[in-house]
Amino acid sequence: MKLRIALPVFSFFVFFTILAYTADDDPFSALLKKLEVYNEKNPQEKVYLHLDKPYYAIGDDIWFKAYIINAQTSKPSDLSGILYVDLINEKDSLKKQVRLPVIAGLTWGDFKLPDSLSEGNYRIRAYTQWMRNMGTEFFFDKTIKIGNSWANSVFTNATYSFSKQNQTEKVDAKIRFTDKEGSPYVQKDVSYEVELNFRNQAKGKATTNEQGEINISFLNAQPSIYKSGKIVTTISLPENKKVIKNIPVKATSTAVDVQFFPESGNLVENLPNKIGIKATNASGLGEDITGTVVDNDGTEINTFGTQHLGIGSLILNPQPGKTYTAKVKFKDGSERTINLPKSLQSGYILTTNNSSDNLTAKVLRSENLVGTGELKLVAQHNGNVYFVSKTSSSKQIFITNIPKKDLPSGIIQLTLFSANNTPLCERLIFVKNPNDNIKTSISSSKTTYQRKEKVDIDIQAAFADKPVQGSFSVSVTNTASVKPDEENETNIFTSLLLTSDIVGYVEKPNYYFLNSDSKTLQDLDNLLLTQGWRRFIWKNVINDLAPIIRYQPEKALKISGILTTYGGKPVPKGKISLFSSSGGFFATDTLTDEQGHFSFEPMSFNDSTKFIVQARNAKDKKHVDIKLDVTDGQIITKSKNNGDIEINVNEALSGYLRKSSSFFDELTKRGLLEKTITLKEVSIVEKKDVIKNSSNLSRNADAVITAEQLQNCTTISQCLIGRVAGLIFRNGIPYLMRNGNTPMHITLDGMQIEPETLDNINVTDIEGVEVLKSIGNTAIYGSNGGGGVLVITTKRGGGFSSASTFVPGIISYSPKGYSVPRQFYSPKYDVPNSATDSRTTIYWAPHISTNEGGKGQFSFYNSNEAGNYRVVVEGIDMAGNLARSVYTYEVK
Repeated sequence: MKLRIALPVFSFFVFFTILAYTADDDPFSALLKKLEVYNEKNPQEKVYLHLDKPYYAIGDDIWFKAYIINAQTSKPSDLSGILYVDLINEKDSLKKQVRLPVIAGLTWGDFKLPDSLSEGNYRIRAYTQWMRNMGTEFFFDKTIKIGNSWANSVFTNATYSFSKQNQTEKVDAKIRFTDKEGSPYVQKDVSYEVELNFRNQAKGKATTNEQGEINISFLNAQPSIYKSGKIVTTISLPENKKVIKNIPVKATSTAVDVQFFPESGNLVENLPNKIGIKATNASGLGEDITGTVVDNDGTEINTFGTQHLGIGSLILNPQPGKTYTAKVKFKDGSERTINLPKSLQSGYILTTNNSSDNLTAKVLRSENLVGTGELKLVAQHNGNVYFVSKTSSSKQIFITNIPKKDLPSGIIQLTLFSANNTPLCERLIFVKNPNDNIKTSISSSKTTYQRKEKVDIDIQAAFADKPVQGSFSVSVTNTASVKPDEENETNIFTSLLLTSDIVGYVEKPNYYFLNSDSKTLQDLDNLLLTQGWRRFIWKNVINDLAPIIRYQPEKALKISGILTTYGGKPVPKGKISLFSSSGGFFATDTLTDEQGHFSFEPMSFNDSTKFIVQARNAKDKKHVDIKLDVTDGQIITKSKNNGDIEINVNEALSGYLRKSSSFFDELTKRGLLEKTITLKEVSIVEKKDVIKNSSNLSRNADAVITAEQLQNCTTISQCLIGRVAGLIFRNGIPYLMRNGNTPMHITLDGMQIEPETLDNINVTDIEGVEVLKSIGNTAIYGSNGGGGVLVITTKRGGGFSSASTFVPGIISYSPKGYSVPRQFYSPKYDVPNSATDSRTTIYWAPHISTNEGGKGQFSFYNSNEAGNYRVVVEGIDMAGNLARSVYTYEVK
């Protein structure tokens, strides 16, 4: 089990005098106790999604498993019982969302990718309601490429070149249009608009040349504001067909931003200072640079160069009265002079060495600060203190060694405190503790298999040399079609140990976990030198700056609200009834409390479930107002992962798209496409109801009156009179002439209402009315349909739910329920089968559990594609120990 120490750990180290804090009146002990209380009151959560593969095609499924942990304990979180997962397009528009139940910190689900989506760079974002209090910076947020070959007729390829015109940036774009086979669209008219940061910058028209190309030029007069965007093109094809393509503009120049970060926050005169270097191009990617440091007399002091993805470091010993500049040289030969931060005359330096089995921390202070008071050094991880020390004020340099085996894996925050317990400087370091993870071995009976052959995989999981029970997710892909980019992978280690604790984009995160050699450790140390934002800030604890809590943890679904009079006065002891006929009849009731509040919880219902809430006061009167508690939806912030944007998605995924297209074509021939997908000229289309969200059991109607036709009416009966043959009204009650005195059966969003309340419904809230007269359409309603049926469907609003008031004491409500995870289809070849099988994901299982002996098993069949098959297993146990292992075998 991982070590979690809530109290200080003390040892004797060279140059350090360690004192224990046991006195109740010791201010520093009080501060540490304050930290403990702060963490108890403000627990934080982290989310990681294991995806079945790194990129997708229209028609694919995105399969995922979510791991939600408590940041303080690192154990699976028991705080939240619901997870939200969003699919967001390049326009920062929410395209799909699932709401999933969480049990013991685990859940799983999927997204189907219909052809209503276009190709592009999408984001998958995951969070709990509780996480919204801490800010979107710590949500799981990953950019994925989604290509489109099977349901696409126009492919584009864009290249950019940049130049300067005084203070204006000029962009020249060449865009090529081809069909699926790569043949150019020649002499076709194209209109275009250029948008930067969602603002139009230019527009025009062009005609493709013999290579299918057009050239577009535009100017960016405000490069500090408008840095990226898109070009929206519309190409005209035969038969009046127009196809719109959105082409990303990642950058409008070749400019490189260079920043210098003193190790302890400030440069201090007469002390050796380590300085982090970070150079990022306009596309958001690191760019290596070289240069020299020069003082104000023109003397060259030092040379430097970044060593990995534009990140590096240098050493500088500032002298009194001196200022320093960096002369930076870029790869195109250009140079720029940048002022380094000014040095303080006195101060503190906290520097570290993380290259051995011990973490060495060194504290240096200016001579004039010697004797001014004792110092304290604290090492903490996610609010848990692992090391505390106190030293006298008589020495200028202090050194200590902390065994890494006593520290957890992840980001460790070292903070130096003054005598009055004020933070002086900080340093982030990353610890890789080899004893901190589950050792997971994957094995199969052989290393080489035949196509379509069955594969049996065994998992053996152990922690601290003892078998461990855990939950694991498994993805199997063929590297011939899904080529792994190991350095750029997001996995359970990169997410939960690194990127979830710092703000900003981390390029190629798995690079730092593939090896533990000295260069990789140095590169990781430099990363934390230059990317120091973290989820824990000491000043918040010292100043009692707890996060503002707007959202409470969701344990389960619920329907709650308040019952008031029309004047807004709470109604105590009112009766609230809840009905639903979605998926079977459901009814329950409760009473309001003295403040008029009511709640139905815990509940479990699927997405698109429709409810009717009915209320009466204590005297059984219906003239009351029902106000439901509705949580606002999470806004979509700008993506931090601009570096992962791919300009030419289809071209980048061309090999994968060919395999994917073959797979869908084969399913089409065999009639094995899912019933939710229909084909029309090899396009995936989603079935549309006549009236959106209709509860019509027959799925057919003799007449349909739409919202547009209702807009000029004041009552429903007024709208229906004369529109439907044989439909009449008596005292506002609808009848069919052929059925005499039997009133029509009326449903409102699937719930039966009394005929006399029909005209109490607000017409502006109605999406449509379906009239069922014929026996073929009414038969499914049984005896209730004897007089005909009116099916009324209300409009649906935004956010997580929709509720509308129609008649006194009754409202219709369609909250967002749980999305039902679908089962991954894995074919079986027990008998010879000649059908082509070009699956891109060979196997996916979100929950493979190991037993008390640490053993787990799963089986699947290979496709009939040769290649190296890659098995990725990730998981967690109840103590929060993480697991990841990769296994490969060959298929001939």
